[in-house]
Amino acid sequence: MSSINTNVSAMTALQTLSMTNQALDETQSRISTGYRVAEASDNAAYWSIATGMRTQTGGLSAVRDALGLGAAVVDTAYSALDRAIGIAQQIFDKYVARAAPGVDTAIIDAEITELKAQIVQFATGATFQGVNMLASSGTDQDVVTGYEAGTGVTTMSVTAYDLEGEVANMTDALTSETAIEAMRTAAAAFGSAKSRISAQQTFTTTLVDALDRGIGQLIDADLNKESARLSALQVKQQLGIQALSIANSSSQSILALFRS
Repeated sequence: MSSINTNVSAMTALQTLSMTNQALDETQSRISTGYRVAEASDNAAYWSIATGMRTQTGGLSAVRDALGLGAAVVDTAYSALDRAIGIAQQIFDKYVARAAPGVDTAIIDAEITELKAQIVQFATGATFQGVNMLASSGTDQDVVTGYEAGTGVTTMSVTAYDLEGEVANMTDALTSETAIEAMRTAAAAFGSAKSRISAQQTFTTTLVDALDRGIGQLIDADLNKESARLSALQVKQQLGIQALSIANSSSQSILALFRS
């Protein structure tokens, strides 16, 4: 049956064209944003998971920054202490030489005083962002190492060492030897802290990269696939427009039936 009131073919063609245009808009949005799940309405489950993973990534990025700060503080203390041990060894040698007969003890004492002053300068100057772990006023530091959901921020404690006060204890060869041993023990502790922080930095970076990949797999658009889909939809759109045009022209055929 043909009717000028209800053009079923045109209605069908229009519905098909509308669906094609909707799919085309969706594909163009994915290409322009790079996301196949840009908002919750695209896929609520994936969007929720990705949002949670982004929160975790943000927290880990902050942890990575805090680890870098902690590493710098510990490395500053370790470097200064390492240099101080070399100077302390010289002080020990001076005290041993001072005990020899016929030496000018006044000159040796003056040298020892200068060497001690140099170590004290190392101790007071080993400051990073206002934090000093070698001066007499130095304090233990809690370095951020991570964040655990439901637990909070995790830290590791790095014990300060009073290098400035240790120098004052170096009054002869025996006390100097004791002080050097204490310095070596403290340097070893700083070195262990450095290694742990470095390992945690590597782990955190790896974890952030893994989360980023996971987020990408959930919500990123496959641009190769979307490009091919775009081309197909553009052709389909053109065919839909042509079909609608043909359907709309069918009423003209009815008019021809009434011509004499």
